[in-house]
Amino acid sequence: MSAKVTEAPTVDLLNRPEIHQVATSIAMDKGQPRAPGPPNSVDVEEPYHHHELVINNKISNRNKIVTSLIAGALAGAVAKTAIAPLDRTKINFQTSNTPFSSREALRFLYRCFKHEGFLSLWRGNTATMARIIPYASMQYAAHEQYKQLLNHDKRKVHLTPGNRFLAGALAGVTAVAFTYPLDMVRARMAVTAKERYHNLPEVVMKIYREEGIRTLYRGFTPTILGSIPYSGTSFFTYESLKKLHVEYAGGVEPQPIERLCFGAVAGLVAQSASYPLDIIRRRMQTAGVTGHTKDYTSIWKTAQNVIQEEGFRRGMFKGLTNIYNKENSPSLFSFIIFFLY
Repeated sequence: MSAKVTEAPTVDLLNRPEIHQVATSIAMDKGQPRAPGPPNSVDVEEPYHHHELVINNKISNRNKIVTSLIAGALAGAVAKTAIAPLDRTKINFQTSNTPFSSREALRFLYRCFKHEGFLSLWRGNTATMARIIPYASMQYAAHEQYKQLLNHDKRKVHLTPGNRFLAGALAGVTAVAFTYPLDMVRARMAVTAKERYHNLPEVVMKIYREEGIRTLYRGFTPTILGSIPYSGTSFFTYESLKKLHVEYAGGVEPQPIERLCFGAVAGLVAQSASYPLDIIRRRMQTAGVTGHTKDYTSIWKTAQNVIQEEGFRRGMFKGLTNIYNKENSPSLFSFIIFFLY
């Protein structure tokens, strides 16, 4: 009685990792080029992002910086101009004790339009542009540089989740550190009548003469602290959604409408994470013109006063649900304009 001999599949045997490692070692000993590894080898770049990696490696670092600066400036300018009336409304409620509601927000816009004219809805936008253009350009350029710095595996396009958040947070802190006085000036112009401040240089000079040079940096600490969760979460969310889309769609890059959605989600999540610090920042910035100079002298004291007068939820999260509409706009516009550029 003859026994059947079962032959092992030759193809499966040759594809075993152990056989591949032995063959590679023999080839290297003979001076032959190393054979390509199996598809699941750690040496193989993420297949869905290979094309993006090739393009990225062809661009010099100098060109990356220049294009990031220009694209960031354009993205920030368009986005902020589009939502300037909503931005002024937000700052008005953040810096006063008036309870927020959609009706009150509309009344504020109507009063501005009736008493000061249509263009008054964009009051302070010049200061916003003076701040947002260098801020956005620096933020996006810094983000691209931090991504390269934190990317220890140059064969991969995307960072690890932790480094993804860190790159965004560092970019936000860098941009804030260089442009903060302009943010202070913009806030002052947004909450005062045009008779008080007529233009950007006048705001700076009056603050310097009446309150001192240090006032230009009032609220700097909560702004820095707020930029860490805001920028970190914003860039982390956007980059993560983009990465998931490319992998799910088999290598197809997101379309503009999909980038809009990713930007909206990133703005919503980031604003939720940093909103209380944004309230504190605005209160401290405008203390000199709202009669609270002695009340809003530090983060802790400002938070205490707001909570005592208005409560934790109504004070620290005033208008958050409606502000989502305003905050999502610059996020979705700026991300799409930056990446389309």
